[in-house]
Amino acid sequence: MKIHPTAVISADAQIAADVSIGPFCIIESDVTIGSGCVLEGRVNIKSGTTIGENNRISDGAVIGGMPQHVNVPEHPGRVQIGSHNTFREFVTIHRALKHDVPTVVGDHNLIMVGGHVAHDCHLGNNIIFANNAMLGGHVTVDDRAYISGAVAVHQFCRIGSFAMIGGHARVVQDVPPYVTIDGLSGCVVGLNLIGLRRNGFTAEQIITLKNAYRLIYRTNLKWNEIVQRLQSEYSAEPAARLHHFFAAGTRGYVQERRMPPNATLKFRRQSEDDARGTGGLQVKAG
Repeated sequence: MKIHPTAVISADAQIAADVSIGPFCIIESDVTIGSGCVLEGRVNIKSGTTIGENNRISDGAVIGGMPQHVNVPEHPGRVQIGSHNTFREFVTIHRALKHDVPTVVGDHNLIMVGGHVAHDCHLGNNIIFANNAMLGGHVTVDDRAYISGAVAVHQFCRIGSFAMIGGHARVVQDVPPYVTIDGLSGCVVGLNLIGLRRNGFTAEQIITLKNAYRLIYRTNLKWNEIVQRLQSEYSAEPAARLHHFFAAGTRGYVQERRMPPNATLKFRRQSEDDARGTGGLQVKAG
């Protein structure tokens, strides 16, 4: 074990023999750290934290902090970290409120600088958080979701697998699998086609997802009818995941951003542009 002499480590912590611990790190009691982990400078691993193998935790990160809640219990839950994750500088991950339900981070995730995972969150695998993305309490993020910089997710929301959330978005309802969220409006703007292709989805699968997307967002059916049709018409993966997601929701779902039906694009003549000093393209509603 490679331990910097300035590190402070509880004698009750369970640390694998090959863990590297940098300067000024603090590891409290009731902590387990698996093989191959690297802790850089000033990392604080607090009581109630279990960390798997081959994780890299950068300077200033705090893992296992107490939940930020007005009624913090005397015996809060734990933080459970999987393997092969990277937590960059100043990441914070908090313990759960109830002693028998941990905050969970799965495997192969990347949380960039300043990312925050609040109490009782549940993260899957292969998720990417860009800088300063923040999750409120009880948020669930499914596998291979991408959360851009400065995104704020309201407590109890769910983010579906392969969803892509644009920078600075404010997420206050559930984000369905496979969609893209516009950072400015916070609305759905279509499927995450680039992410789907990069993750090996076939052309046939993408066409099926497009058809399911149109059923959800482009029909005038009642919600119960949409859920029933998703179950009956899209029972094979990956589209089957849509029914499972929508059938379990309680907060409502992010809506699609669409142009008003009477909106038009009008191109002016060059003479008009010169007179007005504009660039020639006008969006006109009416």
